[in-house]
Amino acid sequence: MNTVLFGVSVLGALGIVFGLILAVAAKVFAVETDERQEAIAAALPGANCGGCGFAGCSAYAAAIVLSSETPITSCAAGGKAAVNEIARIMGIEAEETVKKVALVKCSGTSGTAKRNFDYSGIYDCTAALRLGGGKGPNECPQSCLGMGSCVEACLYGAIEVKDGVASVNSEKCIGCTACVKMCPKKVIVMIPYSAKVTVACNSAQKGGILRKFCDIGCIGCKMCEKACETGAIEVVDNLAAIDFDKCTSCGKCAVKCPRHVIRSSGAATEIEAPTTAPDAETEPE
Repeated sequence: MNTVLFGVSVLGALGIVFGLILAVAAKVFAVETDERQEAIAAALPGANCGGCGFAGCSAYAAAIVLSSETPITSCAAGGKAAVNEIARIMGIEAEETVKKVALVKCSGTSGTAKRNFDYSGIYDCTAALRLGGGKGPNECPQSCLGMGSCVEACLYGAIEVKDGVASVNSEKCIGCTACVKMCPKKVIVMIPYSAKVTVACNSAQKGGILRKFCDIGCIGCKMCEKACETGAIEVVDNLAAIDFDKCTSCGKCAVKCPRHVIRSSGAATEIEAPTTAPDAETEPE
């Protein structure tokens, strides 16, 4: 019994000694944290979504304090309020911010896009992409896979899959880019929140080839390009592309698009995504 008590006493004493050593070491080798780092971290939303390019809000706050090269506008979740507060803490002028939201550049619903096969595996875009010759169950090599990996990645409930294609609620989207990073086909891109005209297609195939697997995709006919009076839209690599700095949201390109793949909520018209193939067919030049 005495031996047991002696052993316990020795261990207790050693614990106290080592505890004191660790306490002293913690004070001697402590690294002082810049109080601005804690203040910036408190100004951030704490979502730790990674949209800023860092591991989390604390890491981003540290990077801002440690390097003047780190932009203070990278936190999409915090928005303008966070930028203004960070600028105040750092004693610098607040930078202009442009709110951006995600856009799924695909309209190939189950009623308009042809499929290679019916997929019944793991409900994950990356897993589905490994089949069908590396393009998944859809015949279009640039289409949305519709397995919802982006939905899982979004912390704000801004994305859902409708009829086989992901769809973004721009009012819920905070622009963190988590869905963009998750999409294995890079079908999701970031656009200005103020954009009223968008091209909901990602295919770079020529019109004749695209028609074989999609009834709604852009065929590169250039009718939108000819209709635009400001030069804001042009066909690049068989796909219409919009320069949002030039676009006036007149909607004329959407009206002229025979495939209805250009969506507009501008003054001229408002076109909803069709669920069936368009009637008009126009050959590309």
